[in-house]
Amino acid sequence: MQTPLIGDPTMIFFVVLLIILLAPIIMGKLRIPHIIGMVLAGVLVGPYGLNVIERGSSFEIFGQVGLYYIMFLAGLEMDLESVRRSTRRYLFFGMLTCFVPLVLTYVVSVTVLHYSHSTAFLLGCIMASNTLIAYPIVGRYGLSRHPSVGLSVGSSMISLFMALVMLAALVQTASPTASSSSTPHGANVVGMWLWAAFLFLLKLVGYVAGSLLLIPRLTRYFLRRYSDSVMQYIFVLSVMFLSAALTNLIGLEGIFGAFFSGLILNRYIPQVSPLMNRIEFIGNAIFIPYFLIGVGMLINVRTMLQGGEVLWIVLLIAFIGTFGKALAAYAASLFFRLPQRDGNMMFGLTSAHAAGAIAMVMVGMRLQIVNDDMLNGVVLMILVTCVISTLVTERAAKQITEAVAPIAPIAPPSVPVGATPKILICVKYPDIAPQLLSMSMMMLTQKNSGMVALNVVYDDEHGTDGRQQGLRLLEQLQQQAASAEMELQTQVRLATNIANGIKHAFREFACTEIVMGMHVHTDRTTKFWGEFIQSLYNGLNRQIILTRFVQPLNTLRRIQVVVPSRAEFEPGFNRWLERLSCFAGQLDCRIEFHGRQESLDLISKYIRARHNNVRTGFKPMAHWNELPQLAEHVAPDHLFVVVTARKGTISYKNALERLPDELQRHFSGKNLMIVFPDQYGAATKDDHMSFTEAQHHEETSIYDTIMRLIHFHSSH
Repeated sequence: MQTPLIGDPTMIFFVVLLIILLAPIIMGKLRIPHIIGMVLAGVLVGPYGLNVIERGSSFEIFGQVGLYYIMFLAGLEMDLESVRRSTRRYLFFGMLTCFVPLVLTYVVSVTVLHYSHSTAFLLGCIMASNTLIAYPIVGRYGLSRHPSVGLSVGSSMISLFMALVMLAALVQTASPTASSSSTPHGANVVGMWLWAAFLFLLKLVGYVAGSLLLIPRLTRYFLRRYSDSVMQYIFVLSVMFLSAALTNLIGLEGIFGAFFSGLILNRYIPQVSPLMNRIEFIGNAIFIPYFLIGVGMLINVRTMLQGGEVLWIVLLIAFIGTFGKALAAYAASLFFRLPQRDGNMMFGLTSAHAAGAIAMVMVGMRLQIVNDDMLNGVVLMILVTCVISTLVTERAAKQITEAVAPIAPIAPPSVPVGATPKILICVKYPDIAPQLLSMSMMMLTQKNSGMVALNVVYDDEHGTDGRQQGLRLLEQLQQQAASAEMELQTQVRLATNIANGIKHAFREFACTEIVMGMHVHTDRTTKFWGEFIQSLYNGLNRQIILTRFVQPLNTLRRIQVVVPSRAEFEPGFNRWLERLSCFAGQLDCRIEFHGRQESLDLISKYIRARHNNVRTGFKPMAHWNELPQLAEHVAPDHLFVVVTARKGTISYKNALERLPDELQRHFSGKNLMIVFPDQYGAATKDDHMSFTEAQHHEETSIYDTIMRLIHFHSSH
């Protein structure tokens, strides 16, 4: 083996941090799970790749910690209460999704791939478990409480638990100490095996009983007595490592102890607590990426290039495992009399394999029952199953959402019932701030509605001057609001990141939506939204209204609204419709809607019920490609409103990628408003973290850029 290019510990750590930083960005562009990105980065810099760094002791230590961390987080994130509520259903589907792929994989591995029984059983355990890679998709569609989703989550945890138990039995029988004992007579061998199994079972019962008895009492005592965040974190890690060490002593694999300690501590560490946030943050930032990079450094790329055997193994394993998961999901849906779309959801959520599979195959390597071909095959299998899971779950979520009746025109479900509307008005420029305030006042009809004017100043050497200018601007807006007998709260905030400053203020004031002005660009550019608006609507699930007025509001004669297909299925449908209806009523101008007939019928019903005095018009628009044709009908005294959608939502379409280019090309110089409706989920998405979710979300991918270039050249 050649000497690596970098041997200095400081530079090695820098390279690792650089990989942790860049891998999610690059994988986000390619729409590939970040877990695969870390492994591929390890392949690239490892001894079988470019030989940049050596897999030294740091990777051994941090990698072992990361391995335990993965299983510990799996136990902490398990929803034990949902399992208790529907125990029979969860057990039935959990057993199906565990043993069907296990048996199929075991039989195929022995008969077709000619693996040993131990290797085939290990591979079966890997395919029996699964990781909820696609679960964030479910959250975007607001289906977290759907019965098929609950079944999938509960059964995934049961199948993972069963797989770990079977892995522990495999470790006990396949370990070198167990296999080295030999006796001359078969009867004595059977007797020793039975005696060993009895001792192992006795030790396992003692470990489980002792853990259940001591760890909860010790945890309650410590958390009540000591509130220091560092001490609590160290205590939790100590419990995890002690449990892993004890399972190693009794003959179990340490990952079982880490997982079991996570189950015990589950009820003592709430999902939204600061302690849970620290546990997830440190694990996702350092330990788990270190482990994944170290796994990649073990993969020998040269063996993959020597022939098609690895590809054959990957395709066969991925097909059999995925087929087994599909068979279990659809059989369970038929048994429970669920529609096919629910079966699709159950299959999509339970078909992916990720970090847990890597953890298990590493156990096999330690036991010397896994070769390089199988390691490479499992890593590539993870990529294949993650892609399948994502696509199937996305399709099933759309099917379930469309099957549910459209949102009733009463109150939007995206905020708690009875929540008071409160608009956050982001102001910066004195020439457009009064218009933003006037528009916000016209959109609110409830007397108890609130408004907050926010001026975010970049925290640099000019921050003091910017703050003084912001205070003067907000004072003028307060006078304007007072003259209309409206209450306006104001704040000037210093921030190193403008988008983060807005999101923090949004949470502090408990706002329900944002109104802000658009940047005026004279050319077509990918920066159409401005330098921070893209980051804002990616990190915020609430309604955002962007406006650009080239003439006073009271001179507007007509409002033309373009509605995407299936917009009525979005949770924010009522909110933006209410705001536009109030705005048109205050201006006493005609509002005209363009969209699919299904959407127009619901809009008409809503306005007749709530705003019968508003003059309306409805014009069917068969396809979003007709958007540029509307430009010739938008006069200078019209307001053109585009209701758009965030990626991954039910009304999103690929044609929205061309929206900035089309608005600049065909609607330049026109009064413009762009609405990003409410979506399901928490107000902001900054605080959620999971080792199965992408660490970075890119708005545009490499594939989108290629398609945009093809479209540009074809149009010229």
